Amino acid sequence: MEAIVAGHLCLDIIPELRGLAAFEPGRLIEAGEAKISTGGAVANTGQCLHRLGVSTHLTARIGEDLFGAEVEAILGDLSQGLVLTPGTQTSYTVVVNLEGRDRMFLHSPGTNRAFSGSEVTDELLADARLLHLGYPPLLEQMFEDDGVKLVALFSRAKRLGATTSLDMSLPDACAPSGKANWDVILSRVLPYVDIFLPSAEELAFMLEPGSQAPATELMDRALGYGAKVVGIKFGTRGLFMKTSDCLASMGRAEPSDARCWISRELWAPCFEVDAKGTTGAGDATIAGFLAALLRGLGPEECMTAATAAGAFCCEQPDAVSGVPSWEGMRRRIESGWRRRCGNAPEGWTPVGTVFERRTR
Repeated sequence: MEAIVAGHLCLDIIPELRGLAAFEPGRLIEAGEAKISTGGAVANTGQCLHRLGVSTHLTARIGEDLFGAEVEAILGDLSQGLVLTPGTQTSYTVVVNLEGRDRMFLHSPGTNRAFSGSEVTDELLADARLLHLGYPPLLEQMFEDDGVKLVALFSRAKRLGATTSLDMSLPDACAPSGKANWDVILSRVLPYVDIFLPSAEELAFMLEPGSQAPATELMDRALGYGAKVVGIKFGTRGLFMKTSDCLASMGRAEPSDARCWISRELWAPCFEVDAKGTTGAGDATIAGFLAALLRGLGPEECMTAATAAGAFCCEQPDAVSGVPSWEGMRRRIESGWRRRCGNAPEGWTPVGTVFERRTR
C-alpha cells in the first residue's frame, strides 16, 4: 500500500442552481437535479489518488444510516477501511455552487466527531509509505485539548516510518473549532508533519487571525514549527510552496534526491479551464502533489501535477469525476496546456512550467 488517507468524510448533495441564490426568509429557490457524491478529504483526495494510480487505503467513520450506505455504494471497494459507528449520523454537506462564484457549504460533521486517530492502526502505518490526514477542524477529537490526539497520531506515524501529510479546513469562527488555539496545536503537531498543505485563508485564520500578515511570513512560521514542506492553495493564483533547509527523516516517501527540495520557494499558476465548479479542487490539488511525490518526482513536477489535478477537478461540478489517470493528466500537460499567467512576475524566474523566487 502506498498511501493512507484518513480523517473527514461526508456525503455531498450538490443541487443545480441557476443564477444567483440567497438565503431570505420565506423565499423559495427552484433548483434543478441534485448530484450526489462523496465529499471530504478522505473521499476527495483518496479517490483522486486512486484515479492517479496510487494504491490507497481510506480510513474514516460513517453511521449505519442511508447516507452511510450511499457513501459505501459510491466508494465501492475503497470503502473497506471505513469504520461503522452505530448511533451516529453520517456527515453530509449541501454544496451551494454558483457559477462564477466561490462555493458555500451547509455542513453537518456527524460521525466525524468520533474520529480519534485510533482508526489508523499501527499495522496500516507500518505498511504504508505515506499518511495523509484531512480537515482536523471538522474532527472534534483532533483539536480538543490542544490537539493531543492529533499529535499522538502523527508522532506514531513518524515512529513507524511513514511520511506524513496534513491538510486543513477553514474553521467556523462561531463553532468550537473556531475557538481552538490553532497556533498552539500547529506548534505541537508540525514537528511530526513532513508536508503541510493548507489554504492561504486557513493558515491566516490559524496563525494570525484578523491580521494582514503576508503569506510568506506565515509559511516561514509553519516551517519554523517543524514542517518540512509547506504549500498553500491560493485560489485562482495557484499553489505556492516553501521548503525547509533540512529534509532528513521524511519517511518512506522521502524524495530520492532530497537536495533539489532544500530551501526552495516555488509558485505554480493555475491552468486554464472552463470551470464547472470548484468543489474539491484543493483536495485534488493535494492528490496531484502526493501522487507525483510518491513517483519520486522533483518539486517542480509535483507542483505541476498538483495544479493540473486541481484544474481537471474544476471541469466537473463534483470533486472527483474530472480527474483522469496519471497518463491522461501527463498527456494534457505535455500538449501545451496554458497557464493563467503567461509571464513571470517581478522577482520570479521560470523553472520549467513553474516559477521560482531565489532564497539562497
